[in-house]
Amino acid sequence: MTNTPRITVAYGDGIGPEIMEATLQVLHAAGAKLEYDVIEVGEKVYQSGNLSGITDEAWATLQRNGIFLKSPITTPQGGGYKSLNVTIRKTLGLYSNVRPTRAYAPYVKTWFPDMDVVIIRENEEDLYAGIEYQQTSEVVHSIKLITRMGCEKIIRYAFAYARANGRRHVTCMTKDNIMKHTDGLFHQVFNEIATEYPEITTDHYIIDIGSARLADDPGRFDVIVTMNLYGDIISDIAAEVAGSVGLCGSANIGDNFAMFEAIHGSAPDISGLNLANPSGLINAACMMLVHLGQGEVSARIQNALLCTLEDGIHTGDVYREGHSAAKAGTREFAAALIERLGKEPKRFTPVRISTDKPIHLKPVERRKSVMQCVGVDVYVHHDGDPQSLGHALEQAAAGILSLKMMSNRGLIVYPERVADGQLTDQYRCRFCASVDYTVPVSQDAIMQLLMAIHGAGLEINKTEFLYTDNGKRAFSLGQGER
Repeated sequence: MTNTPRITVAYGDGIGPEIMEATLQVLHAAGAKLEYDVIEVGEKVYQSGNLSGITDEAWATLQRNGIFLKSPITTPQGGGYKSLNVTIRKTLGLYSNVRPTRAYAPYVKTWFPDMDVVIIRENEEDLYAGIEYQQTSEVVHSIKLITRMGCEKIIRYAFAYARANGRRHVTCMTKDNIMKHTDGLFHQVFNEIATEYPEITTDHYIIDIGSARLADDPGRFDVIVTMNLYGDIISDIAAEVAGSVGLCGSANIGDNFAMFEAIHGSAPDISGLNLANPSGLINAACMMLVHLGQGEVSARIQNALLCTLEDGIHTGDVYREGHSAAKAGTREFAAALIERLGKEPKRFTPVRISTDKPIHLKPVERRKSVMQCVGVDVYVHHDGDPQSLGHALEQAAAGILSLKMMSNRGLIVYPERVADGQLTDQYRCRFCASVDYTVPVSQDAIMQLLMAIHGAGLEINKTEFLYTDNGKRAFSLGQGER
């Protein structure tokens, strides 16, 4: 039996095969202890009629090996093709996306030569859960799915990562001034977990000003943890501010599986031309080595990469006349890096791996809560005016529940219209047993209400039950609701 880890490799599409070949050459030359199984994913698999871009045999290999080093792939437009990255992340439970972003000044142009930020992004939930509906001809809904379990796992991982890597500060970014329940839960859990790491300082930014500060002064940040959509956006902002998307790698970490990849796309326009920068995938592979307990090899490669940049050997995406010594192709850059294995940079701080042990988190404990239904929002398709709809609903609901308010596009339009604005053809109609939401509402009453509304000839296309959580209102008020 061998102790050499066996990983799964996908050469990908576009420039993928070129940068993967360069990366594997570097790994081999540096003495990485690895064995490989190669699978085919991406464009060719899609074009064979497989809408997910991966075969059952490839899935079996991934699940058997547990570690995946992947080049970028091309997802065809239209036709119901699913994002392979999203599928892999969700199917294998890769809840944490880790993107270290640092500056390579003065060799790579940036305004922030001291930038060194790690963005840790939740990877499974939020709007990327992909739960969307068309409710009417004019209205579509996308569900922003946030769970306490998902928040706790990613936030706990961010703090554990900071502690393991000698990072001193963790920043949370949300939009909880607007989305008080979804983003509010994330911020609340962040504050709870922060108390378990007294040596790490923390702060919180609203995502819009946080993004602006990241672009203007990245040195104020160390580790940032945030939700899926925000993390996707600010990761690319950070990479661009640092100087080049082509230099950044990322890790997707789960309890039992991990995937490592460059953050850039497949760039088919330069495919096969020996122009691509392999640094992003090389950096991702270095993250993989740390995850596998081969931190010394990872540091050896990273220091050689820094030496190559210091010596002015640059691929076309970062090459600058008068600053670079030589423009290198993909193969030439990998060869130059290999020549420098064992050397340490003079201007850059040499890389030292502070830990080469994977971060393992304790299982999330289920939270006990007393949830009580106190009402229901009934969404009704209606092309007429709100007053006629409100009167019809009150007549239908008489003796069952009270219609407290109706809103259209989030604004109250009944019993009083609190704001002007164009109306669409879907109304949210809120029913309860008491205006202060203190009287419980049974599911029997709700079913009776729905049948009465249907009997009145009105079209219901969505319902949402309203709950209190341990006595606290667990739903948002309508804009203007009192």
